[in-house]
Amino acid sequence: MSEIIEKYRGKLLGLAEPEYQRFMSALIPGTDNILGVRLPAIRKLARELLKDNWREYFEQNRDIYYEETLLHGMTIGLLKEDIETVLSEANRYIPKITNWALCDTFCSGLKITKNHKERVWEFLMDYVNSSSPYDIRFAVVMMLDYFIDEEHTPELLRLFEKVKNDDYYVKMAVAWAISMCYVNLPEVTMPFLKNNNLDDFTYNKSLQKICESLRPNAEEKAMIKSMKRNANK
Repeated sequence: MSEIIEKYRGKLLGLAEPEYQRFMSALIPGTDNILGVRLPAIRKLARELLKDNWREYFEQNRDIYYEETLLHGMTIGLLKEDIETVLSEANRYIPKITNWALCDTFCSGLKITKNHKERVWEFLMDYVNSSSPYDIRFAVVMMLDYFIDEEHTPELLRLFEKVKNDDYYVKMAVAWAISMCYVNLPEVTMPFLKNNNLDDFTYNKSLQKICESLRPNAEEKAMIKSMKRNANK
């Protein structure tokens, strides 16, 4: 094991909390390598790694623990490099994403997107059209985080409608994203909700998530609930 991997693994092991490990393991089914380190502590380590030899860490990291993968992803989000370097590191990282938590945390950290929306939008097209569930979820959550605006939302809705993947975490991401399109731009999203080719599960989940939001009023929520499809799925 390289010195830098040993250094940061030791720090993560020292921060592990057994009770938090049990909590996180229940939230992320099928992930059995969780140490139980809280996100603020990992963010602090990412800031430290950014000033250290992050390139060597990225190259040597073998993702023995969930938190090592998380630390890698968080550090990419902090890079003070040009957009092409960041996207190159993201491209290498995305195959490591094996659960919703790694995906969503990584997306929320890629704030460089705000200053390079056109380039990142182009980057996402390869992922939203992938056959890999977590490639798709990555693209959908990135769109949810950074592209719900008047310019992009009509195209977002068209892209979401084309996603044909039966993975639960893909469908939930699409439903979540559609609900946020409605919450932010109801006048754009309502016509889509009234006429779309979404599967029944994703469509009904979209409506449910709209109703779970605090922003729509009671009258809107009643209307949204009335649009639910009767489905045996």
